[in-house]
Amino acid sequence: MSFIESLTLTLALIYSCSLLYWSGKRWGAVVSAASLLGAALVTLYWPLFVALLLAAGVLALAHRYQGDFVKGEVRANTLREGIQHLLALSMLLVGIQYAANAVMLKLGITPYLMRPDVGDAFLPIAGAIELKAILTLGIWDQNHPAAAVMLTVVILTGLLCKRAFCGWACPLGLAGEYLYKLRKRFIKRELLPPAWLDWPLRMLKYLLLAGLLYIVLGMPSASIPHYLEGNYHKIADLKMALFFVTPGLITLACFAVILLLAAWRRQGFCRYICPYGALLGLTSFLSPFKIRRSTQHCLIETKGMNCDKCTRACPANIKVHQQGTVRSDECQACMRCVSACPKQEALHFSTRNGIKLSARGLTIMLLLLLFMIPLIAYVGGFWVSQTPTEIRMYLIQHLGAIGH
Repeated sequence: MSFIESLTLTLALIYSCSLLYWSGKRWGAVVSAASLLGAALVTLYWPLFVALLLAAGVLALAHRYQGDFVKGEVRANTLREGIQHLLALSMLLVGIQYAANAVMLKLGITPYLMRPDVGDAFLPIAGAIELKAILTLGIWDQNHPAAAVMLTVVILTGLLCKRAFCGWACPLGLAGEYLYKLRKRFIKRELLPPAWLDWPLRMLKYLLLAGLLYIVLGMPSASIPHYLEGNYHKIADLKMALFFVTPGLITLACFAVILLLAAWRRQGFCRYICPYGALLGLTSFLSPFKIRRSTQHCLIETKGMNCDKCTRACPANIKVHQQGTVRSDECQACMRCVSACPKQEALHFSTRNGIKLSARGLTIMLLLLLFMIPLIAYVGGFWVSQTPTEIRMYLIQHLGAIGH
């Protein structure tokens, strides 16, 4: 685990402990903090100790100058945007370190910067094949174990807290938001497609997901060990990086379409193209937590008012004010609707039996899923790639000759 990964992980988990403490869940904070310290003691990995001390110092400093944010006592929109930007910054630093590692390998220099294993999160097909190997053959891949871990984590977020990963953590969603805002500076009008076109466009991401599942499910279990030990899988991450660094004409055209979609309408990429969004959209139907409207408190029923602030705040254009429970696969649990509602009791993120989850509670759940599970995987030896540096160096220098 690289230092950037260690620092991000410890910061996120210490922040989770802080949120648990200030929300009154003192034992939860103690257990989480003890788990983090115990993991550092078990591994005796010095970067994790340094990151732990640095993260504690950063949080103490933040408590002095941004106490409300550290305690989670800010509006849901402020909390969500802070989490999004911090995670995006972390991924940017991970990308820089990954690029530096790859360049040194290409030049035949033994890297002094570790390869960040969290980059394997961008290998969903490899992760799915690894999960299939675990479930059908009991085989744990040693080349990109983090791919299976991160895919599992993302699926769990969908099962437990709807599409909160998309709304609170995904850096691509944040980039799309900035593209949309940039377009709005020059073209003020909303450019929403008609309903008869919007629905078929939304199905595109499910077709992409079906194609990916076909690749994974269509691979015979007997051939999986050969694939996992093959040279292509060992450098699948470098192949993916090369795809983005040296794109062909068709790839550039696809990128252009994605950028235009993101700028055209809010969450355009998430709504129409992203297969991860499709996967989370399906799993989110099983999530016990959903946006629910209480007709006993809503101004529409109690005062007869024509209030639709929640609907106007929703970036997915869900008609929240017309529904009792929002079950849409496009809901990202961003809580913009909850923040916009003039009656605090009227709209909430909760289970059917009334267990409510505030923005602070959702942040705690999401951060624990995103970082506690990878920490457990690291302690258990299922995170760091075991592909020797010499092998990666040789393979990257013959990258063009390596196929499936």
